[in-house]
Amino acid sequence: MKFIALAAAAWCAAFSAFAANDPIAIVIHGGAGALERGRYTAEEEAAHLKALEEARDAGYAVLEKGGTSLDAVVAAITRLEDDPKFNAGKGAVFTSEGTNELDASIMDGASLNAGAVAGVTRVKNPILLARAVMESSVHVMMAREGAETFAEEQGLEFVDPKYFYTERRWKSFKRAQEKAKKGASLPAEFKYGTVGAVALDRAGNLAAGTSTGGMTYKRWGRVGDSPIIGAGTYADNKSCGVSATGWGEYFIRLTIARDICAQVEYGGKSVEDAANDVIFNRLDKTEGDGGVIVLGADGDIAAPFNTAGMFRAWRKEGETPFVAIYGEE
Repeated sequence: MKFIALAAAAWCAAFSAFAANDPIAIVIHGGAGALERGRYTAEEEAAHLKALEEARDAGYAVLEKGGTSLDAVVAAITRLEDDPKFNAGKGAVFTSEGTNELDASIMDGASLNAGAVAGVTRVKNPILLARAVMESSVHVMMAREGAETFAEEQGLEFVDPKYFYTERRWKSFKRAQEKAKKGASLPAEFKYGTVGAVALDRAGNLAAGTSTGGMTYKRWGRVGDSPIIGAGTYADNKSCGVSATGWGEYFIRLTIARDICAQVEYGGKSVEDAANDVIFNRLDKTEGDGGVIVLGADGDIAAPFNTAGMFRAWRKEGETPFVAIYGEE
């Protein structure tokens, strides 16, 4: 019995030492799409890069202190939801009715548990509600009034819908409204905008989350890929974690996030090869475009996109932090 106890203690010590050497990492995005150079001034570019760095580092600080990947994902995404520069939370775009409808999802790679919300209008941070659905209900997705009733029961913070108003998004709405009145199709710039994060903690657990205001001038309660597990968000410790951004209808049809993880798990591909295949092969064969951030169970990172740019940043233990907007950076 004493030998067994000593052996068990030695095993635990060895496991702890091994776990302590596992890398920690976080990858975030602030949306992909019409991000051609010259669209933003130098000052606006600098402001976006700073916001990405701050959100990334907020999540990484959680990991450094021994926090979970779920906590790191939430820390990063709430920062982005509170920043009016990004299409999520405070910076959400307007629907055709002149309102804001917010979607979000989160997934735990260790348990495959997940939570999602769609069409909420008064919850300050939808990612917190998605996590509450995952951890405090038997459901995976809740929508609209029912999701907000649940949010009240969970004691989450509510805001007046006017909180989500920003002059920039309102002007974008008015431009879309004028085009719609003339029967013109909306340009690509109205179809993008999401935030997301994927993290790997010291215990080797992955988590992924995504949050969005959706598509500018969306109608009829439209829901994109962001709150759909397997399309906009997926995480599995056996493969990788993914958060997507782009034209949601195509990401739903192609189950983008799950496909990448499946190629890693069943095909033995690297996260880079799997992500590149899905974005530059499968997605490119459709009219869809966008990008993904991917973090492997081994800490490998990929962030391909087939648009002009994608707001993105990452930080991995022992490596130089990264932040960028455009391609070839």
